[in-house]
Amino acid sequence: MTGKIPLAGVIGSPISHSKSPQIHQHWLKTYGLPGHYIPMDVAPQNLKAVLKTLPQAGFVGANITLPHKEAVLELADLVTDRATLIGAANTLIFRKDGKIHADNTDGYGFLENLKAGAPNWQPEAGPATVLGAGGSARAVITSLLDAGVPEILLSNRTRIRAEKLADDFGQRITVIDWVQAGNILEESALVVNTTSLGMIGKSAMRIPLDGLRAGTVVTDLVYAPLKTDLLAAADAAGCLTVDGLGMLLHQAVPGFERWFGKRPTVDSATRTAALR
Repeated sequence: MTGKIPLAGVIGSPISHSKSPQIHQHWLKTYGLPGHYIPMDVAPQNLKAVLKTLPQAGFVGANITLPHKEAVLELADLVTDRATLIGAANTLIFRKDGKIHADNTDGYGFLENLKAGAPNWQPEAGPATVLGAGGSARAVITSLLDAGVPEILLSNRTRIRAEKLADDFGQRITVIDWVQAGNILEESALVVNTTSLGMIGKSAMRIPLDGLRAGTVVTDLVYAPLKTDLLAAADAAGCLTVDGLGMLLHQAVPGFERWFGKRPTVDSATRTAALR
C-alpha cells in the first residue's frame, strides 16, 4: 500500500457517548477500505486550531457535533446552502486545495430514515407536527418542506424560539403553544419529536398523547432508549413508528462516501454495530 491512509473522526465535547466511530469503523471493515475514524474531544476555544491542524495530519474530513455545529460555519471556507439555511454543519470535508467545506446531512438522514421506516408515508398526506425548535428541528423542517409537506405545526417549550423558526421558514409554519401541543396530534399525518424529552437522563415528555390516531407516522429523534415513551404510546394507538437510530446512520452516509470513496449501505448489520 502506498500513500497516506485517510483519517476522519467526530469532534465534540463531550464525545465519549458518540456512536459514529462504531458506524464508520464497521463500514471500513465491511468494505475492506484503508482508513480510520476516531472520536476527538475538543473544547470550543481549541476548535479553530484543531481544524487547521487536522488536514496536515492526514485527515480528509470530520463530523461535527455539539457544541460546535454552529461555530464551524464561521471557520469553514465553503458552506452549502442547506447548512446555511439550517444554521449549523455536521460534516466537514478537508479539500486538497486546503479549503474546508461544510455541509449539513441531518435533514437528509432524517428523511432517509423516515422513508426506510415508513415507505408508504406521503409528504402531501397532511400536516406534520414538529416538537422542538433547536438545530435538529431546523434540519427536519428544511427536509419536510423540500419534500412537499403542506404545513408544519411547530411547538416548543419556549414559544419565541418557535416563532423565530416560523419567521425564517415562512407561511407553511404555524406555531402552537406548548400547552396545546397535544391537541394538534389528531390532525397530523406525521409527528416528529426533535427535543431531548424522553431521552435517558432527561425529563419525560408530558404532552398528552391520547390524540394520536391509527395510521399516523410517529418518529422520535431520541434513540436512547430506542423505544421512547412517545413511540410506545404511538404503537399502542396503532400508529406507524420509526425510531431515531436510523437518522444517525443515514446522516453518516454522505460523509463516509466523500472521505473514503465508497457509498455505504445502511442495513441491519449497521444498526447492530451502532448498538454495540
